[in-house]
Formats: sequence, structure tokens, C-alpha cells
Amino acid sequence: MTLPTIALAAGAGILGGAMNALAGGGSFATLPALIALGLPANTANATSNVALLPGAGTSAWAFRHELAPIGGVGLRALVSITFVGGLAGSALLALTPSHVFDLVIPWLLLFAFLVIAFGKAAADALRRRVAIGTRTLIVAQGLLGIYGGYFGGGVGLMTTAVYGLLAGVSPRALFAPRTLMLAVANAAAAIVFIAVGLVAWSACLPMLAGGMLGGWGGAHIGKRLPASVVRGWTLFVTAVTTGVFFWRAYG
Repeated sequence: MTLPTIALAAGAGILGGAMNALAGGGSFATLPALIALGLPANTANATSNVALLPGAGTSAWAFRHELAPIGGVGLRALVSITFVGGLAGSALLALTPSHVFDLVIPWLLLFAFLVIAFGKAAADALRRRVAIGTRTLIVAQGLLGIYGGYFGGGVGLMTTAVYGLLAGVSPRALFAPRTLMLAVANAAAAIVFIAVGLVAWSACLPMLAGGMLGGWGGAHIGKRLPASVVRGWTLFVTAVTTGVFFWRAYG
């Protein structure tokens, strides 16, 4: 690691931490940076997860006074489900060969982009037609935990869409529970990634420091920034990242 590469890792961490605090999708900033530094895709994903964990924690702490149950399900239950799902998803990633993950990751990014772009409209349309109870919310939370542990790209945005659909909660009211679930999923995944040696610490540490700064700053900015600005920026970053990874895997 040279001074420029350290600066790249730290800068990507700042941007990723801020994005996670604002709307999710922080890995769209950190993952390409780590790939550019020469890390294999699965190692880059694991390193990104660990690097963004403290930032997610600082964001969750900043929103702690706004925490409340979601759709009749208590926070302790949601946290427990997310943690177990995160362990399962990260174990699955550890078992996925790097060349296979290279082919899978563009489709995960595309899925995240579609959720960002159309998730709210789809959720609103579905909610007008069906009534969904707490059991469905619990199952959905488990799937979000698994996805967060395996990849995590856009999981905060997916959580916003799922909670809006299943619990009828507004995006602004979801800042606190969404950042908490993101932190829990990252923490569970970090345990597995560190245990199996998937983390590149030379890149992780400067990115981790940047992520803490970005997470703290993003949480405070998020209380003032218009939602349309946050969404537009997130869509732009996600679209560019998705295109780059498709070109990288199939170009």
C-alpha cells in the first residue's frame, strides 16, 4: 500500500460510510475501489464489509433515539434474525470460489439497482392489493440478513423498500432501524470473514477509518438533506458500478 492507494481506500470509506447512513449502498463506493487495488472480488467484498462496520455502528448510534419496533415486531427479534442471517450469508460467501463470485456479482448489483429504482413504486402498488402480516416480515428480515452477509450491496435500500411494503413505514422513519440492521448484518459477517482470513487488512484499516468518519457525518447530513437528492446520487453510483462490473465479468 502506497500513500495514493491508502488515500483511495480512505476516501472510498468516507463516501461509503456516508452513503450507508443516508440511504444504504455504501459498498457501491468501497467495492470498486478495492477491486481497483487488485483484490479478488470475494476478498474485496469481505474487506468492504468489515471496513464499513464501524461506520454503520456510528450511524446507528447517531439514530439511537429514533429506534422503535417495525410492523409489530420488536427490535430484539429483528436484530436476532438479522444476525443469524448474516452468519449464514457470510459463510456462503466464504465457500464461493472467487471466479464464480466474479460472475455472480454483476447480477447482484443489477438486482440492487432495480430495487432502488422501482422498489418503492412496486411496494406501494402491492400494499394497495394485499395485507401482509408479521410472519412475512420475519421471513423477509431473515432473507435480508442472508443477503447482507453474502453481498450486502444495496441491502439498506432493500430494507427500506421491504419495511415500507410490509409495515407501511416512511423512508425517513426508517433511518434508525435500517442503519441498526445494517450494522448487525455487517457484524455477523465480519466474524466469519475474519475467522476464515478473507480480509485484506492493509486496505481495510484506512477504509475503516474513513467509513467511521463518513458514517458519522452522513448520519447528521441525512437529517437535513432532501430525500430526492440522496436517491438521485445513489441511483447514479449504483448504475455506474453495475455497468463496470458487467463489463469486467462479461466484456
